[in-house]
Amino acid sequence: MNVLVIGAAGMVGRKLVAALVRDGAVGGVPISGLTLADLQEPDPPVTGMAVKCVAADLSRPGSAETLLADQPELIFHLAAVVSAEAEANFEKGYRINLDGTRLLFEAIRHAGEVQSYCPRVVFTSSIAVFGEPLPAVIGDSHEQTPLTSYGTQKAICELLLADYSRRGLFDGVGIRLPTIAVRPGKPNKAASGFFSGIIREPLSGQEAELPVAESVRHWFASPRAAVGFLLHAAAMDTALLGNQRNLTMPGLAATVGEQIAALERVAGRDAVARIKRVPDATTAGIVAGWPQAFEAERARRLGFVGETSFDEIILIHIEDELGGWIG
Repeated sequence: MNVLVIGAAGMVGRKLVAALVRDGAVGGVPISGLTLADLQEPDPPVTGMAVKCVAADLSRPGSAETLLADQPELIFHLAAVVSAEAEANFEKGYRINLDGTRLLFEAIRHAGEVQSYCPRVVFTSSIAVFGEPLPAVIGDSHEQTPLTSYGTQKAICELLLADYSRRGLFDGVGIRLPTIAVRPGKPNKAASGFFSGIIREPLSGQEAELPVAESVRHWFASPRAAVGFLLHAAAMDTALLGNQRNLTMPGLAATVGEQIAALERVAGRDAVARIKRVPDATTAGIVAGWPQAFEAERARRLGFVGETSFDEIILIHIEDELGGWIG
């Protein structure tokens, strides 16, 4: 099986690649070739597997066609401009998140017209596709009314994925990721970045800024769970999806206050003392329009699994990123 990972240099992309290299197979099918693509050429993993690393911008005509030259049977499409950046830069958000995705889908369609080609496409969407009115817990059939450009772009791509799949142009699965925490590395431009920052920085002995109230409630999963979602989507029986190709992933609902309480249980009061309250109206305004909790029963019935406590999410970060040690 040839596998293509678009957005391979991002945090989730790097962890997905590590899992693919470790396992050497997806759903029991051996990986014969692996292509890693991002705006900047990803670093090649250490492996005996045949790996090709390329710089690619899907929004440029011809880029997707080049990536499909080897006709990968499995495509992970993770590339996106994140929420706050997509809101601040309207044109860039639509060019990358929407136009780039449609050009990929069209390239697959045209490849299939030349010869038989119908790959599995796993697309990362977002819970930002939901907006007001928001119940306390969102069911699987809740209407999509996004309140951000990022959420709108993802919602449009979900519709495209469902339609291209319905027509047999590819076999698509869209997974709406919870906010991923605790994200390793440096903060990115996502409006949700502080959810990780208030855990990651204190665990490393650094101060972190909290721009919203502790009453803010949100939906979380760890990076480890996110990789598990992707791999399960890649191998699952998509006949079980019917024409409903997009799924809200399981997660954990927690307030910022509950995050902080979990941090104290795991790392003590000194870690919590490193969190500084620095209110930011822009961030608070964006987060206020986000959903807080989901049922995600359909995804659970289909075998997707997330965490059950924020303590577990913190401990996964310590194990995976800090070698089991905290400063």
